[in-house]
Amino acid sequence: MSPDKTVEKQGRRFQKGRSGNPSGRPKGSRNVAILACEALLDGQAEALTHKAIQMALDGDPVAMRLCLDRICPVRKDRPVAFPLPPITSARDAADIMAAVTNAVSVGHITPGEAAELGKVIDSYVRAYQTAELDERVARVERLSDAELMRIAMSGQAAEAVTPVSRLLTLRPRTTS
Repeated sequence: MSPDKTVEKQGRRFQKGRSGNPSGRPKGSRNVAILACEALLDGQAEALTHKAIQMALDGDPVAMRLCLDRICPVRKDRPVAFPLPPITSARDAADIMAAVTNAVSVGHITPGEAAELGKVIDSYVRAYQTAELDERVARVERLSDAELMRIAMSGQAAEAVTPVSRLLTLRPRTTS
C-alpha cells in the first residue's frame, strides 16, 4: 500500500507545516523521569550522600570519583590572561600567533587554549580583511568613469588602449 493511500485513510491530524502544540512546553514544567527520580530519593538524599562519602573514605574508587566530581567538577574553560600585542591590522596576526606560541612554550597556556585563541585570531583577521575589502570597493565605486579610464590607461601607450576603449560602453551609473 502506498503512503499516499494510508494518509487518505488515516487523515492528517495536523496541518502540514504547523505545530501541533503552537504554545510549546509550558515554562517551568519538569521532565517526568526527573520527577520520578526525585520522588524515589525524597528524604533519602542526605543518607545516600553520607553513605557515598563513607564508601569513598573506605577506598571505593567509584565512590571516590563520584564524590570528587561533585566537589570539584572538571573545569571546562578558563579565562586566558597573558599580554598580546595590539591588534590593529591583519598583518599583526603573525606577531600575535608568535606571542601565543611563546605562551604555550613557557607553559602559560595549554596547546588546546592556543588552538582556541588561534581560531579567535583567524576570525578577527577575516573580519578585518572583509571590512578592508568593503572599504576598497566603496572607494572604487565612488570614482567617476573618467577617473576609472585614466587609471586603466595609465602606463600604457594610447594606441594600445584605443581598440579596447572602442569596446567599452560608458553608461551613467544608477544609484540605489
